[in-house]
Amino acid sequence: MSATTRWLRGPWGTPIISGLLIVIAAILSLSIGVNPFGAGHQHGLGLSLDGPTALVASDLLMVAAALVAGIPIILKAVRALLVKVIAIDLLVAIAAVGALIIGQYWEAAAVTFLFAIGHALEAGTMNRTRSALAELVAVAPDVAVVIREGEQVEISAAQVQPDETVLVKNGAKVPVDGIVIGGTGALDEASITGESIPVEKSAGDQVFAGTISGGGFLQVRATGIGADTTLARIIHRVEEAQDAKARTQSFMEKFSTWYTPGIILLALVAGLVTGDVVLALTLLVIGCPGALVISIPVAIVAGIGRGARDGILIKGGEYLETSAKITAVALDKTGTLTEGRPTLTDVTVLDPAMDRADVLGWAARAEAGSEHPLARPLIDAAAAEGLPTGGLPEHTQPVPGKGIVATLEGRRVAVGNLPLLAAEDIVEDRGAAAEVDRLAGLGRTPMVVTLDGRVIGVVAVADRLHTDAKEMISRLHATGVKKVIMLTGDNHRVAEAVAAEVGVDEVRAQLLPEDKLAVVTQLQSEGFTVAMVGDGVNDAPALATADIGVAMGAAGTGVAIETADIALMKDDLLKLPEAIGLARSTVAVMRQNIAIALITVVALLVGVFAGGVTMAIGMLVHEGSVLLVIINAMRLLRHRRPAGGGGAAAGPAVRAPRTAPEEQTV
Repeated sequence: MSATTRWLRGPWGTPIISGLLIVIAAILSLSIGVNPFGAGHQHGLGLSLDGPTALVASDLLMVAAALVAGIPIILKAVRALLVKVIAIDLLVAIAAVGALIIGQYWEAAAVTFLFAIGHALEAGTMNRTRSALAELVAVAPDVAVVIREGEQVEISAAQVQPDETVLVKNGAKVPVDGIVIGGTGALDEASITGESIPVEKSAGDQVFAGTISGGGFLQVRATGIGADTTLARIIHRVEEAQDAKARTQSFMEKFSTWYTPGIILLALVAGLVTGDVVLALTLLVIGCPGALVISIPVAIVAGIGRGARDGILIKGGEYLETSAKITAVALDKTGTLTEGRPTLTDVTVLDPAMDRADVLGWAARAEAGSEHPLARPLIDAAAAEGLPTGGLPEHTQPVPGKGIVATLEGRRVAVGNLPLLAAEDIVEDRGAAAEVDRLAGLGRTPMVVTLDGRVIGVVAVADRLHTDAKEMISRLHATGVKKVIMLTGDNHRVAEAVAAEVGVDEVRAQLLPEDKLAVVTQLQSEGFTVAMVGDGVNDAPALATADIGVAMGAAGTGVAIETADIALMKDDLLKLPEAIGLARSTVAVMRQNIAIALITVVALLVGVFAGGVTMAIGMLVHEGSVLLVIINAMRLLRHRRPAGGGGAAAGPAVRAPRTAPEEQTV
C-alpha cells in the first residue's frame, strides 16, 4: 500500500477531501458574486441546473463534499441499526440527507465535513491518550545475547530458554525477567516501576524485561520469557483496564440508548408542529451527544495510562471510580509500614565481666540451631561484627513460647523472654526485667541472654520502618482520606509504638486474619469506602473484602499484577496517595466533561428556539465541545505527584537520614 493510499484511508483523508471540495465550491460561487453560504444557493427540493454554470458547479461540488464526508457516516449508522443500536451517526445522517433534499447543500456539506473532522480528532487524540501503553509496548525487547556452547549468540528474545544465561551490556535492554548471577550494573526500571533513577544490580538481584542498562555488565539467569515477563503482564493488564468500563460510563451508554431516539422524536414533533423542516433538521444536529459519549472513556484511558507510566496499575474504570471515593485505608504493619525483615537494634550488657561482643556472640551461637524468625537477625548481626557464628551447638532445646536453651562448649546458654528465667530457676535478673520493659515500650522484641544460670545481657530486635511511612500517611490525609488504620498480629506495645511514630489514626493489634476481615467489614458498615493494603497470605481475606485491594511492590509477582485492584509496581509507599490522587483527578475530569457536554446541548437548544443557531453552527459548536473534553482529559497525562507532601512537619522529618537505630526500628 502506497503512502498516498494509506493517507487517504486514514482518519484525515475524508475531511480533507471534503474540505477541498467545499473551498472550490465557495470560490466558484464567489467568482460570480454569490455568497456560497447564503440564500443564493437555496432553491427548494431537487438540484436545479438552471442559472449560471459556476453556481451549478458550486452546488454540485457542495453535494459531492457532503457525499464524500457523509457516506461513511451513513454506512456506520446503517451498520449500527442492523445490530439494533441507534447511534449518533444516525442523527447526522438524517440531518444531512434532509438538508440535501431541501436544497441546503452548504449546510449538508458543513455538517458532514465538521462531523468527519470530529471523528479524525477523536481518533488521533484517543491514540495519544493510549500513548502510555504504546510506550510500554515499545520498550519490549526484540533480541537477546545468550551464551551457547561457550559462544555469545544473538537471538530473538522469545527464543531464550528458561535458566539460560543472558548477557546485558551497557545501553542494552534486558530481554527477560531473571536473576543476576554475575557482574554489576545500573538499570533504568522506569518502564516497570515508574522510577527513572537507575537501580544498582548485583548477584542475586531480580531484573525485569524492558529495563535498560545504564552502565556495567550483567549475566542474568532467565526465569521469565515472552508473555511470562512482568512487562508483558503490565501491558496485558493496561490493555484490559483501558477497555473496562466505569459504572458512570455504563450509565451514560444506557442513557444514550433512549436519548438518541428521544432527539429524533423531538425533531419530528417540532417539524410537524411548526412545519419548519430546517428547524427539525437543526434539532437533530445539535442533539448529537458526541461529547457526552466520549467524555468518560477518554478520561479513563488517560488516567489509567498516566498511572501505568508511574508504576500504578489500576484494574479498570470501575476500580478507578471506587478508588476516588476511598475514605479509609487499612494498612498491614509487617511488610507494608515496615520492611518485614527484623534487625538487631540493642545489645545491653548486664554482667560487668562481659562486653557487647560476648553477649551477642553467645546469643547468636545459641540461635544457630534455631528456625525461629528472630534467630536470623542475631546471627546476621554477629557475622557482620566479625564474631564467630559457624557450627551448631552440641545440644539445642526450643522452649515453646519462651525461647531456646543450647549447650555450647559444655556451657548452658538460654535466650528468650522473662518467663524463661523462671524456667531456668534464675532468681537474680541483674536488671533484666526493667531493661526488657524499656525495650518493649519502644516497640522492640527483647530477649534475655543467660550463661550457666547467670544473666549476662539483653538483646533486642525490631522490624525496620519504611522511611516514607509517616509521609505516606500525611499525604493520605491530604488527599481526603479520613481514617488510616493499622492492622497487625503483633502485640499491643509494638503496635502502639509503630502507630505513634508514623501517625496512624487508629491501631488494632494481635489480630488473626479473620479479625482483619472483621475490621474492614466494620469500617464499611460505618460508611467508609475502604482500601486495604497488604502483602501477606494472612491479608488475603481482608484484601478480598475491601472495596479496593492494593498490592505493594507487585513487580515480579504475576499473581499480584493480575488480581490486585491497584498494583503498585515499586515498594514505594508514596505511590499509594499518588494512586488515590490520580483516581480523584480522573473522576473530577469525567464530571467536568459531562458538564461541558450537557451545557453545550442545552445552550444550543436555547439558541435554536431563540434563533440564530444553524445546522452548521450547531455542528461547529458540537465539535468544539468534543475537542474541549478531549483536551481536558489529556491534562491527566501531565498528572504529577505532589512534591511537598501532605504536611510540612511530616515530610522533611521522615526524609532526613536516620542516625540512630532507635529512630528507625520498632
